[in-house]
Amino acid sequence: MRRSSTILPGLISASNLTTKKIVLIILGIVAVLCLVVALFVGGIVWFVFHTINTSEAAETARVYLKNNETLKQDIGEVKDFGYFVTGQINQTNANGEATLHLKVIGEKKTVNATVALSYRNNRGWRVTDATYVRDGQTIELIQPYEPDPSPSP
Repeated sequence: MRRSSTILPGLISASNLTTKKIVLIILGIVAVLCLVVALFVGGIVWFVFHTINTSEAAETARVYLKNNETLKQDIGEVKDFGYFVTGQINQTNANGEATLHLKVIGEKKTVNATVALSYRNNRGWRVTDATYVRDGQTIELIQPYEPDPSPSP
């Protein structure tokens, strides 16, 4: 006897579903949902890091650290910076403040630096405070009563 062409063999029906198959189907659905959530969260995290890393504030901080004589004396010429710049940038109307954390790679050492910046009336970012950590000790890069650092271009 020939089978009808409209009935497909092997279709999932209630009679051939076992507990093992049901558990595998549920686990597959959960795995796909976890993957979608992980991609979504990963995309948001990448966007935030990319935005901070390519901001004018981050570039101003890099220029300041690269040209700072105190830092150069301790770690040598700045060769590079770590891949991630972390911290926060808050902008409101024509004013803004930022606190950024950067890894600074020098000829002799690698240190972690923190740079505070601000701008007023859309005039460009200025470094207001800068420190780095060397052997557990925090070193100030802007000394009190020192003239303000020159604004970056």
